[in-house]
Amino acid sequence: MFNLLLAIIYVSFISLGLPDAILGSAWPSMYPQLGVPISYAGIIAMIISGGTIFSSFMSGRMLKKFGTGKVTAISVAMTAFALLGFSLSHNYWLLCVMALPYGLGAGSVDAALNNFVALHYKAKHMSWLHSFWGVGATLGPYIMGTALTKGMGWNHGYRIIFYLQIVLTAVLIFSLPLWKEEKNNSEDNHEHKSMNIKQLMALPGAKEILTAFFCYCSLEFVTGLWGSSYMVVKKGLSPETAATLTSVFYLGITIGRFLSGFMAIKFDSKFMVRLGQTIAFIGTLTLIFSFNTVVMAIGFILIGLGCAPVYPSLLHQTPQRFGKEISQSVMGIQMASAYIGSTFSPMIAGLLFDNINISFYPFVLTFFVVFMFIMVEISDSKSGNFKKVLQ
Repeated sequence: MFNLLLAIIYVSFISLGLPDAILGSAWPSMYPQLGVPISYAGIIAMIISGGTIFSSFMSGRMLKKFGTGKVTAISVAMTAFALLGFSLSHNYWLLCVMALPYGLGAGSVDAALNNFVALHYKAKHMSWLHSFWGVGATLGPYIMGTALTKGMGWNHGYRIIFYLQIVLTAVLIFSLPLWKEEKNNSEDNHEHKSMNIKQLMALPGAKEILTAFFCYCSLEFVTGLWGSSYMVVKKGLSPETAATLTSVFYLGITIGRFLSGFMAIKFDSKFMVRLGQTIAFIGTLTLIFSFNTVVMAIGFILIGLGCAPVYPSLLHQTPQRFGKEISQSVMGIQMASAYIGSTFSPMIAGLLFDNINISFYPFVLTFFVVFMFIMVEISDSKSGNFKKVLQ
């Protein structure tokens, strides 16, 4: 039963990644048919992000009331419903309406699965599971690209991914007894306490770790979004070369998370976080002092390799950092803080680059790495005091 449930969780992480990157892949074909400006994709993305942030904040209460299995199944079903709505839409504003369940489903299932894995499985699985998210994020655009290449249209691409999500929803519904059995058999079986946001923010080290999650996702998304522009505008590379170099950043994350799973067998999460931050810092310095294409490529892959262990390791530390009784609630606000970083930091960075100078790009990345390191260290120094708060 243990192996079967773990396999279902791995498949669920692929499902998490499937819808995440398809809007960007489909939008060049969507906006002419919908008769809207190309910039309108940002509105849909903001609605999805808003729903994700809200459901992440609410995930603690939902998990306490319904349990991980039911929340996961319902959330995937909501995402499937949204994908079906996208596939049937020929009106932009209907897409905006369907973007709401799209985001609400994503936030709940993300927080639910990450907390369940942090409580019941070893750190290596957290790293490998996030690698499987990368498989889904890669597979989604591939499916959409295939649908477009074969002339089936973006609607059909969304429908194919809807079919996959429906199959997974059925699997999750039939697997509900496994979630309850794993919880009952686990040594970590305990009563979860629900806390409001004000109480959670008062926990020792909470503000610092939330800032660290914000910095991590800011680092990852600013690196990915503005890397090509920096290399074209500042370094004079062709767009094709710049895109290839940016892709090695994501390659570094994917390979790094696979390798991190093996390293997590020997090293604890705190070491993995520090190692990742150090490698990412070296990567940002490499970009600052890069003088040719090869050095820039090394910088991007080092940032990716550095990012790889940080996010899953910080997530896995949550029960130890704040206590198992409230880890579900804390996980939700951590995920929300991460989503806030991924939603707003690329936009703010873009305004900075546009109005001042894109030369600041590697310095912005360095700032996020250094500030994240400081916040994690402060939070670590305060950890262990959560028992006083809960008493």
